Amino acid sequence: MSKKKKEKSTTMPASSAGLMRFFQDEAYGVKIKPEFVLAGAITLILSVIVAHILFP
Repeated sequence: MSKKKKEKSTTMPASSAGLMRFFQDEAYGVKIKPEFVLAGAITLILSVIVAHILFP
């Protein structure tokens, strides 16, 4: 690579300030563990499949 291209090239900042700020902010509302959300989704999917089988 030539010297001209090295001098004109820009580099992205090596900062993770946006990610750190996102995780530091506290959000108000209901806090649910991910395991409960996953279990609820699986239960809903299985109940719809069973309903389709039992009530065609």
